[in-house]
Order: sequence, then C-alpha cells, then structure tokens
Amino acid sequence: MKCAVIYDSQTGNTRRAAEWIAEGMREAGAECGVFRIDAVDEAFVREAKGVVIGSPSYAALMTADMRAWLLSSGGKLGMGGKLGGAFATEQYTHGGGELVIQSILTNELVWGMLCYSGGAACGRPVIHIGPIGVNGNVEPHNDLENYRDYFTVYGRRFAAKAAELFGER
Repeated sequence: MKCAVIYDSQTGNTRRAAEWIAEGMREAGAECGVFRIDAVDEAFVREAKGVVIGSPSYAALMTADMRAWLLSSGGKLGMGGKLGGAFATEQYTHGGGELVIQSILTNELVWGMLCYSGGAACGRPVIHIGPIGVNGNVEPHNDLENYRDYFTVYGRRFAAKAAELFGER
C-alpha cells in the first residue's frame, strides 16, 4: 500500500518531520513517497491510499506557498476517499501549529478525504489532531529532535489505519 507525505519547508525542519513520518509509515509496512510541494510525484499520490500534508507555521498560518499549492493542486490529485492527515512545525512553543493542522484538515475534508488523527484512542503518546514539533531556531531549549517520536509514531499509526481501512499491507 502506498502513502504519501507532502510538505513545504523553509528551513529544513518540516522536511525532517516529513521524513520521520515516512519512517514510521515504512515501519508499518507502507511504501512511502515524501514530496516537497514543488516536486510532487502526481502519479504516486493518485495511487496512494493515504496522504499526510505538513507546513511550518508562519504567524499562526500555513505558508503562503502551501496554501497556493492546496488550492491549485490538491483537487486535481484525486484526494477524495483517501485517508488524510496533517502535521506542523513551529519556532515557538505556542506558535500556531494547531491552527496550521486544522486548516490543512479542512482542505482535506473539502476534497472528500477521511481525516485521521488517532487522538486519545491510540494511547500514549496522545496526538490529538496531528504532530507538532518546535525547532530550536528561536527557543534554544527546544530542538526538533525532541519531537521525533511523535512524528514516527504518527506515521506508524496512520499507515496502520490506512491498511485497516483499505485492506492492504
């Protein structure tokens, strides 16, 4: 079963988080493609059963490039019926990552995707709407690496749910 992770990244932090999600998906048995928004393999995404989309938070919003990509490309990739998820990175502990995730999930719902979070149903770590990582660019006490497990666990859970829903491994 194929799953895709699509992201925008300005400093490399969101790219790292996308790779960690893909790592978890592969651990769960999925074939995973990781694509920056300007290099999406459209054929792969059309075949994928699940797609997770991520963006850094800028002023508590997704990047302008991600918003433009969502509006121009998302609908033409046959997203309806796929499992969808979202993630974010931020420079501040309360930098708006939840708002970024919610706006991505809203786009996925508009496309007709089945949105996944795992929430409290999967136990600890509880990932309510999607994983968020805080990088150390501004807060020296933070380091994105501290959040790696949240991203890999989310990837494993996401791929397992996609396999359960679509009957594939």
